[in-house]
Amino acid sequence: MSQVSLDQPVPDFTAQATSGASVDSSTLRGRNLVIYFYPKDSTPGCTTEGQNFRDLYDQFQALDTDIFGVSRDGLRAHENFKAKQSFPFELISDSDESLCALFDVIKLKKLYGKEHLGIERSTFLIDKTGILRNEWRKVKVAGHADAVLEAVKAL
Repeated sequence: MSQVSLDQPVPDFTAQATSGASVDSSTLRGRNLVIYFYPKDSTPGCTTEGQNFRDLYDQFQALDTDIFGVSRDGLRAHENFKAKQSFPFELISDSDESLCALFDVIKLKKLYGKEHLGIERSTFLIDKTGILRNEWRKVKVAGHADAVLEAVKAL
């Protein structure tokens, strides 16, 4: 499967998510999609990022926009994270890294002086016709959800 490119159609994908949902991108046409990738459930930055999207959720919904968070964590960890933070959106488990590969978010990272492959915090905005309209890479959490909301308003 090829990687996504700005202003190009995003290849259809299917993924398992919380609440027993199977997310099929082709059935979501007609709505905008915000897909944000984060490194790990229940870590400080990832929690804050999710809370920021949660707090703006109604505004995204009013603009016909669905939000999905994605990490490599399993569904059980996702369910706990989602419940604890009262996220109104689903979290996708990408344990096989297929979505990570599609969106090219697995990068070499350093932690405590050691290198490892991990998810680079990234967000993608797909319009109602399935075209990738915006991408944010190496995301800093502060103000990010607001910037994504402004981009949705500009569609």
